[in-house]
Amino acid sequence: MRHTRIAIALAATSLTLGGCAALGLGDRTATTEGAARDGESWLLVQQGQATPSPSVTMGAPSPTPEVSLSVPTPDPRCTKLWPRTDPALIPVRVTPGAGSLKVDWPTQFNSNYRVAAVPQKLVKGPQPQPVWQEVAPGSGCAMSTTVTGLTPGAAYIVWLDAPNTGHRLDGTRNLYSGRSGVVYPE
Repeated sequence: MRHTRIAIALAATSLTLGGCAALGLGDRTATTEGAARDGESWLLVQQGQATPSPSVTMGAPSPTPEVSLSVPTPDPRCTKLWPRTDPALIPVRVTPGAGSLKVDWPTQFNSNYRVAAVPQKLVKGPQPQPVWQEVAPGSGCAMSTTVTGLTPGAAYIVWLDAPNTGHRLDGTRNLYSGRSGVVYPE
């Protein structure tokens, strides 16, 4: 058994070292009609079919195309940095006007919005319900609305609610809202 293994190993070694010549296939030259003319080298692909060796062909140079880039003018509402103190609060910017407050905020989740200017005057008894102003979802980077009919010089805090901001995995609504500090209409 050991001699058989040695014989197989020697046969494999002779095939490895001798390659095709060990099988009697090596060192053949093409002698068929049309073989090796004018110093060309030939490659034997199929017995009896002489094929010229591959040669490198150079293509014609072509100019590199110029890159043109057209960038639209950025929306100025998108370039504003909105400071965030709490990830659940939408940053709100309020600009006082004559008996009004202009409210700006960044768009959140394609939600619609509700805005209310809540008076800060102390009232005896139950507090009045805030009057919400509905704002449709916007397509830009920021939203804006103006709350009118306010008392000039009176103190207000602006509340912002985005009621359709989606739900968490447990089914509860994402609570995205915002509020301003105390502001005074002119």
